[in-house]
Amino acid sequence: MSEIEIAPGKRARTAYSFDDIAIVPSRRTRDPEEVSTAWQIDAYKFELPMLAAPMDSVVSPQTAIEIGRLGGIGVLNLEGLWTRYEDPRIPLGEIASMPDKHATKRMQEIYSAPIRPELIKERIQQIREAGVTVAASLSPARTAQLHKAVIDAGVDIFVIRGTTVSAEHVAAESEALNLKKFIYELDVPVIVGGVATATAALHLMRAGAAGVLVGFGGGATHTTRKVLGIEVPMASAVAEVASARREYLDESGGRYVHVIADGAVGRSGDIAKAIACGADAVMMGSPLAKAVEAPGLGWHWGSEAHHQVLPRGERVAVGTVGTLEEILLGPSHTSDGSMNLFGALRRAMATCGYSDVKEFQRVEVLIHRA
Repeated sequence: MSEIEIAPGKRARTAYSFDDIAIVPSRRTRDPEEVSTAWQIDAYKFELPMLAAPMDSVVSPQTAIEIGRLGGIGVLNLEGLWTRYEDPRIPLGEIASMPDKHATKRMQEIYSAPIRPELIKERIQQIREAGVTVAASLSPARTAQLHKAVIDAGVDIFVIRGTTVSAEHVAAESEALNLKKFIYELDVPVIVGGVATATAALHLMRAGAAGVLVGFGGGATHTTRKVLGIEVPMASAVAEVASARREYLDESGGRYVHVIADGAVGRSGDIAKAIACGADAVMMGSPLAKAVEAPGLGWHWGSEAHHQVLPRGERVAVGTVGTLEEILLGPSHTSDGSMNLFGALRRAMATCGYSDVKEFQRVEVLIHRA
């Protein structure tokens, strides 16, 4: 990224969001039916390059199963309502119906219920019995405490997801998670994030991560920029982490780490731009919260919204547009990029003449600022 001087002694890098860039068609085209959107992480292959974000408004055991059936990965939040309540439909209904002025405080109260390890096992078992890949998530703070219950329950892919995740956390009064030791002791691929720079991503890659989540502060429900002043435009962040992947590929003698764009992926065009910048897949929340089956009942929120000390998110009304199948695979009855997300990706790839996701990472992009 280029640097500019904003004042004597203080320089800043220029960075770009997905809205700032555009994809350039190449000299050839192909039929969308000849395009593959499949990708693979470790031994697990998926038809859609997407993970559903571990958010209670998006992923329940039932929607994780349906997303898996449709070719994606539904990541269950193991610190959410599904592992705190025997019947989470009651608190879900309350969150969807409460007035805005009481939402944050009441959500803090609802999420103060203890996490129950027996429910972790029960929810994971429910997904496993449906025959789809089981993916589940914990925050860095909870991973050391609860990971054994998760692994014992039989998770296939483990996600450590936080607003910002580093391989080197400094703490004076608590024992920090040794990410490198932890990952190498597990028998499952671990996806970790979020990060937004090459340096931070390289640390996670060297710690053994199978995938790195890119982005923080840019999600539909985040207020991280307002509360902490932290945000990195996603086009630049994804491209920079993709450059770190190339560096690590050479450094490690061929070990490939997947780059997953996590944030600011709200429309089908954002998916295409994320891959064009170097992502292997995307993690999505708000587009899937609009599904008829979504547990949020037309509302969307993340774990940041009910943080007990410093909330950095909010509950957002997103409404409903169609079924999960219509949102992911079509047919669409809207023209705003909110449905048939991966049909649109296939068409973008075909329009540019590329046959698979890895090839499409090489497509030309340009800066497009209004």
